[in-house]
Amino acid sequence: MIKAEYIDHMGDDLRVANVARVSFAKWKETLDDTDARLIKFLALHEHTSPFRHTAITVRCSAPVYLARQLGKHQVGMSWNEESRRYVSNKRPVLHKQEFRTRPDGAIKQGSSDVLTVFPTIKLLGNEYPVEMVLEALVDAYEEAVDMTGPYRVAPECARAVLPQNMVVTWVWTGSLAAFFHMYRLRISGHAQKEARNFSDQIGLIIKNLFPACWDALEEATKEH
Repeated sequence: MIKAEYIDHMGDDLRVANVARVSFAKWKETLDDTDARLIKFLALHEHTSPFRHTAITVRCSAPVYLARQLGKHQVGMSWNEESRRYVSNKRPVLHKQEFRTRPDGAIKQGSSDVLTVFPTIKLLGNEYPVEMVLEALVDAYEEAVDMTGPYRVAPECARAVLPQNMVVTWVWTGSLAAFFHMYRLRISGHAQKEARNFSDQIGLIIKNLFPACWDALEEATKEH
């Protein structure tokens, strides 16, 4: 489950244009073509500060390994995540992972478009599908936190056995500039497929809120 959902936002295309022209002591009430041209100029010449006078809040869900990649984007962003220190009465959800082969050549990261099957896992002389092993870890986690008496395991410790494809949920707030920076890097063909999936959802949300700004930022990226 990789998902981004809109919660709320502050500002619009006109806000960005007005912030840019405030140095001339001007402020408009209605968006027109001159604002669209101004926004394009700002994006093309990397005048990023007007794009920071905005805020978008989204609720996100992704497997741990992807969330930790996305969490590297900190500047202009704020992140609050559901914690397994406190939440133990909700069964962890596992992301249904697609396994792809390694790319050809000397590339150290990434994957090809060719699907493959993860090898079976050998335990005590038997072989098990990886999905079965991952579900067994979740079962063990639930049993550990539900035990009674002196053997009950604290949730903050029991979470150590949960796999990296466990889905985590967080609320993410950031400026238009900050989200576009994340989007630009994670929508790239060099990014992991799952990251591109997430970034595409973010792009669809924000383009609907700031259409002129988003188009201008994307166009400026192509120019550069």
